[in-house]
Amino acid sequence: MLLTITYEGENTQDIGYLLHKNPYRAQKFTLSSGDAYVFYPEVTDTRTTAALLLDINPIDLARGKLGSAEGGLFDYVNDRPYVASSFLSTAIARIYGTAMTGRCDKRQALADSPLHLTACIHMLPCKNDALAEELFAPLGYTVKMERTVLSERFPWGDSPYVDLTVSGTVKLSELLNHLYVLIPVFDRQKHYFISEAEIDKLLSHGEGWLAGHPAKNKIAYRYFLFKKSYARKVIDRLMEDDAAEEVTETEQTEPSEHHTPLNTQRLEAVKDAVLASGATSVIDMGCGECKLTRMLLTEQQIRKITACDVSVHELEKAKSRLHYDTMQPTLRNKLTLMQASLTYRDKRFEGYDCACIVEVIEHIEPMRLHAFAQIVFGCAAPHTVILTTPNAEYNVHYEFLPEGKLRHSDHRFEWSRAQFHAWAKTICDTYGYSVVHSEIGDTDTEHGAPTQMGVFTKCG
Repeated sequence: MLLTITYEGENTQDIGYLLHKNPYRAQKFTLSSGDAYVFYPEVTDTRTTAALLLDINPIDLARGKLGSAEGGLFDYVNDRPYVASSFLSTAIARIYGTAMTGRCDKRQALADSPLHLTACIHMLPCKNDALAEELFAPLGYTVKMERTVLSERFPWGDSPYVDLTVSGTVKLSELLNHLYVLIPVFDRQKHYFISEAEIDKLLSHGEGWLAGHPAKNKIAYRYFLFKKSYARKVIDRLMEDDAAEEVTETEQTEPSEHHTPLNTQRLEAVKDAVLASGATSVIDMGCGECKLTRMLLTEQQIRKITACDVSVHELEKAKSRLHYDTMQPTLRNKLTLMQASLTYRDKRFEGYDCACIVEVIEHIEPMRLHAFAQIVFGCAAPHTVILTTPNAEYNVHYEFLPEGKLRHSDHRFEWSRAQFHAWAKTICDTYGYSVVHSEIGDTDTEHGAPTQMGVFTKCG
């Protein structure tokens, strides 16, 4: 399986920074499905191409190790190791996971900029040429397909596979997320077990574009080909998100009878901890979409709130979601949005009663945790720090997650409860804090809850 991405413009070698892969060195990655290789067949100042080649062992596939489902002769005679499929989507998330988030400390401005990009997906199963146009054209791409004749000697007709090329001016992170979602839409057989957690994965990678796509229903139903109930839930969630965008800060929504999503439970727990601390000024560090900021903004106790993130792109989306331009003046006057990194000292972090760091620390390289701790607890030093992170012990409950794998492709680590407690104790001993631990979400006696929270309070 082969995917190439070409950047045309000026200083195009900088795509190596965005992909976090050196253009002058080929790299090999071992995946559960086989080996992946990243190399650059073309590197010039004006045009650079990055190639992702996935080599699946057909013997492993035949022996049923990688999701072969039909049995019999199909296990030995099939196209699975060779055509673009869910295997390629998984490889994109694994190899280009950081690029998909839009984060790039060394070239953040470039990561936030639309670039002239061309992606070529080789050997994509696509019998209907109109399908590719229907899926990619609404996203602003020019679509081209090259289909070959199966045989010049026999009247077998055209190949059911195409080399699909899509080109447009788009951010690299957007292109990668589009490919991640849409490649499996052409694939009629996933190579892994599909659980309900796949719904959140699809919505996460489809955020910002899937809800407005004219073929979103078709995308959902083909993505969950044999799980129609999951497809219906995706469509319902997309409709709910659209409706939520129309709700202002002062409007109320009807209570849901469904199980409260984990993220909602997490944000509610953090909000309650903020209010319980007595804080009147809060900084939401690594704010992302500003969901927590939005919840705190309407609390009368909070007089000042700042939301910061390393990604300008995320802040732009957050500003739109907050309806900043039409926000009530009383709310807008107490809100500040700013771009900043949590591993570099910044005077703007200082002077807040409370800092909230929600599902952020696990995205930081372990070697930079010391700098993170120094910035937050040593330099900013708010009276209260509220920090949440996944509980690795709970991962056994996610059927889709192979043993030893992390919940998200951009996670650098995930701590057990003992590891989090040990790190928190070091923080308290070093910077003069005390900490209270709690758990968020469904809990079992052996593995705890999916999320763990620490509320750090400055001593003295």
